[in-house]
Amino acid sequence: MKIVSAHVGTIPISSSMRNAYIDFSKMDSTIIALVSDVIVDGKPLVGYGFNSNGRYNASAILEDRILPRLLNAPAEDILDDKGELSPEKAWDLMMANEKPGGHGERSVAVGVADMALHDLAAKAAGVPLYRWISEHYGDGAPDDDVFVYAAGGYYAPGKSLTDLQDEMRGFLDAGYEVVKMKIGGTDLKDDLERIEAVIDVLDGDGSRLAVDVNGKFDLQTALEYGRAIDPYGLFWYEEIGDPLDYALNATVSENYRHPIATGENLFSVQDARNLLRYGGMRPDRDYIQVDPALSYGLVEYRRFLDVLKQHGWSTRRCIPHGGHQFSLHIAAALKLGGNESYPGEFQPTGGFTDDAVVSGSRVAPGELPGIGLEGKSEFYSVLRGLHS
Repeated sequence: MKIVSAHVGTIPISSSMRNAYIDFSKMDSTIIALVSDVIVDGKPLVGYGFNSNGRYNASAILEDRILPRLLNAPAEDILDDKGELSPEKAWDLMMANEKPGGHGERSVAVGVADMALHDLAAKAAGVPLYRWISEHYGDGAPDDDVFVYAAGGYYAPGKSLTDLQDEMRGFLDAGYEVVKMKIGGTDLKDDLERIEAVIDVLDGDGSRLAVDVNGKFDLQTALEYGRAIDPYGLFWYEEIGDPLDYALNATVSENYRHPIATGENLFSVQDARNLLRYGGMRPDRDYIQVDPALSYGLVEYRRFLDVLKQHGWSTRRCIPHGGHQFSLHIAAALKLGGNESYPGEFQPTGGFTDDAVVSGSRVAPGELPGIGLEGKSEFYSVLRGLHS
C-alpha cells in the first residue's frame, strides 16, 4: 500500500452554548483524507480523520510538518513485515525531528493523521476498526458494545431550568441512563438548583448524573463545590481545576469521597503519567478521560494504557472524552469503561453512525469497515468532498 495524496480541510463545529470556561461560537475542526493506491470496487481506499471538540483546528501543523514527512517517505517505510500499513511506523515518521514536550496543538495534528491511518488500515483488512485493533493490539475478543453517557447541560442564552430538564429527558428517551451537565459557569446557588432539577428528572438518583467544571475552579472553590455536591452521590465530579494542577486535584481527592474524572486536556503519555503519580487519582473509583484523537492518536494512547497498568489501574477506569466514533471503536477493542456521547452537538463530526441505537446506555460500534464514518451521511459528504 502507498498513500498517494493527502487532503486537509477545516470545518466549523460552532455553537452558541458555553461551559464554565469557553463558548463554542468559533469552534472548528481539522478533517483529513488519506488516499491510497489500493482499489476496492473500482475506487481507492481512503482513510479519514478529524479532531475532537474543545481544541481548535491544527491544519497548518499537519500541512507544514506532519504530512510532508509521511508523504515523502519511501512507501515501504510505513509497511509492516507482512506488507500491510503500519500506523506505528507511520507515527514514527510523522514525529521525526520533533523535540520532546510542546504537546497541545501538535498532538492534535498527529492525532488526526493517526485516526486516518487506522481507518485506512482496517479498511484494507476489510474489517471494522474495533476488530482490527483487538486483533493487532488487544486480546482478539473485543466487547460487543460500550457504555455511553449523554453529555450536555451547557449554558446557553435564555436556557431555563425547564429547558435543562427537557434536554435531559430527551437523553433518557434516546436510551441513555447516565447524563452529564456543566457547572461552574454561574454561582454555587444557581448550580445547585440546576443539579437538583436534573436529579428530579433522574427519579432522584444522583448517581446517574456527572458534573463537569471544564478546569475552571481554584482550590477554594473546588472544595466548596465538593462539600456542597457530596450529598448527591454523583456519578463523577469532572475536570475540577487546571488540567496540569495535580496538587489541586490531589487535595480535592483527599476531601471528596465520590468519583473524580479528568484527563481530557492531557495530550501525552508523560502528562498522563504525572496525573497518576501526583494527581491523587484513586483506581478504585476515579476515571481517566484522555482523548486519543487529541493526544497523538491511538499509538500514543496505547502507551498510556501501558503506564496505567504499571500503576495498578484497570482499562475499565478509562472513559475517553470526545463523543465520537473513533474512541467508540477503541473502547470496544481495548475494553475501556465506556465512551462519551454528544447527542446532536458538535456536528457533523460528533456522534456515532446514523443507524446506531443506544439502549440501556450502551451502543455497538457497528460493522462498517474502518471507523465507519461512511455511516454518518452528513459528515461523509463533507469528507468525500475533500478528495473527489
